[in-house]
Amino acid sequence: MESLTIGRARLTWLNGGVTHMDGGAMFGVVPKPLWSKKYPVNEKNQIELRTDPILLELDGKNLLIDSGIGNDKLSDKQRRNFGVLEESHIDSSLKQRNLTREDIDMVLMTHLHFDHACGLTMWEDNELVPAFPNATIYTSEVEWNEMKNPNIRSANTYWEINWKPVEQLVHTFQESTEILPGLRMVHTSGHSEGHSIILFEDNEETFIHMADIMPTHAHQNVLWALAYDDYPVTSVHEKQKWMGYGYERQAWYVFYHDAEYRALQFNENGEKMNELGRPAHTYK
Repeated sequence: MESLTIGRARLTWLNGGVTHMDGGAMFGVVPKPLWSKKYPVNEKNQIELRTDPILLELDGKNLLIDSGIGNDKLSDKQRRNFGVLEESHIDSSLKQRNLTREDIDMVLMTHLHFDHACGLTMWEDNELVPAFPNATIYTSEVEWNEMKNPNIRSANTYWEINWKPVEQLVHTFQESTEILPGLRMVHTSGHSEGHSIILFEDNEETFIHMADIMPTHAHQNVLWALAYDDYPVTSVHEKQKWMGYGYERQAWYVFYHDAEYRALQFNENGEKMNELGRPAHTYK
């Protein structure tokens, strides 16, 4: 597993599974001859998108950023349509850090689409139970409300099986909330109405998790928004704001979905300074 230390924070990428989504949808109106130069695409026009939670060890607490694709939550048709070639291996990943699911104190949910939220619950004796029973789950109030009351479009991604068993563990916020000193969740909207990013600042060291308004390194261009975005113009403006903020601070940008990079550090001109790559993977 790949790890990165930024100030007081240690980040480790767990194996949360993988999807393969339509490349055109992931890059919206951007022509394929442009985006395919930035990110590999297969013969089905799909791009590989990891669903790897980030274990954040900070100030004696164990946090997860998003929860992975989970296990046995999708039908055969869904696995085929979403290109799920591997499901989560969270237990074995945590074991490598001498941790168990019970050791997770908080789960920071940038949003609650199925590919981020399926790992919140798990099967136990034919019943769905919280996957991290001792964790407080943080998400924006707007996102939580839509999760429980999806509209005709969002019902395809906000599933009751991912929220009902953890309802008592959820803590919501409005504009922003400080989780631990220097660690904030900030509501941006854009990809979904309740979408949030995660910002950590420790003196001169910073990381930003842009979640799905910048799901991969190939989405660095502020104008490259997803067709999946509910509010693409908002995504563009929020990305522009937070890329500028990060460039000034030479921040690390960390990824949940990227199949090539775990994290990239950019200078004040938006040029890559440092990288943490991800090794080639063989699916089980």
